[in-house]
Amino acid sequence: MTSPAPAPTIALPPAPAPSPPVSPPPLVPDALSKQQARPKLPSPPDFSSEQSSSRAFFNSCTLYLHLAPEQFSCNEEKILWTLAFFKKGRAVRWSENLFCQEADTGIFPIRSWTEFEQQFWSQFFLVNAEADAINTLEGFLYY
Repeated sequence: MTSPAPAPTIALPPAPAPSPPVSPPPLVPDALSKQQARPKLPSPPDFSSEQSSSRAFFNSCTLYLHLAPEQFSCNEEKILWTLAFFKKGRAVRWSENLFCQEADTGIFPIRSWTEFEQQFWSQFFLVNAEADAINTLEGFLYY
């Protein structure tokens, strides 16, 4: 008895290379992903140095700076941007004084946002807001 002939082997084609992983679809529609998906921020109002509006103006500037930090590359840009809203009264005179100091010395006199904030507070905030409110209520202008 003879053993049966070995069965011929069939050559299989090489296995295909694995396909690259498929990235998940974006969570934001394409139209929004091409633009920054941020709300449009309003600019602060013009500042005229009225003490009653100082806090609201400064808060508006601070909020804008926090929400759009990529628009400012350094402290000086933040300060100059804020000074651009100083339009009337003591505010514009204070701003002009800073630019005169820069013209005289060649260096802008305020070097950091913290320093600007401190000077802004000392120039335009009420020393004692509570006492000012009481004086207004007790003063003759209230009646």
